[in-house]
Amino acid sequence: MSRRDSDVFDDAAAQAERPSKTRRKKAMHELQDLGEALAALPAHQLVTLEMPESLREAILEYHRTRSHEGRRRQMQYIGKLMRGVDSQPLREAVAALQLGRARDTLTLHQTERWRDELIADDDALTRWMAEHPDCDVQPLRALIRAARKDAAASPEQRSGRAYRELFQFLKPYLQETNDDE
Repeated sequence: MSRRDSDVFDDAAAQAERPSKTRRKKAMHELQDLGEALAALPAHQLVTLEMPESLREAILEYHRTRSHEGRRRQMQYIGKLMRGVDSQPLREAVAALQLGRARDTLTLHQTERWRDELIADDDALTRWMAEHPDCDVQPLRALIRAARKDAAASPEQRSGRAYRELFQFLKPYLQETNDDE
């Protein structure tokens, strides 16, 4: 093999190891998307994440920026800073925070569903007690009665207080259930 053939072979091997331009651009877009997910987090959650201070400051500056073009440019800068950061811990943290929000939303919907079922059907109380045997049934029955009474009143006379109290009574039981999963 001649020296020239060897150089060509080495160049081809080096190119095969190096990612293509398309892959590099895709990776940069993914980092920018992660930066956008970080920027969507509230400031009090950003403080708890472990990241370089320059990245944290850039994200906080993004929050302060009001113009569309300024925000776009700041987001590109955040994407640039993300290239020098180990992104895996940040991805995991964002996913955990998003999972927490999804879990909270699930709890909210389950609580609303149970409240509506308990007001509409007496058998729902039996199902509730089967799923949550530690629940004190007496206050629950009183809240259901009050919510039904309030629902039967004319719209001008409804206060909605019992409806809200029933929701608040049910919510902790469902949060425990969703946190255990």
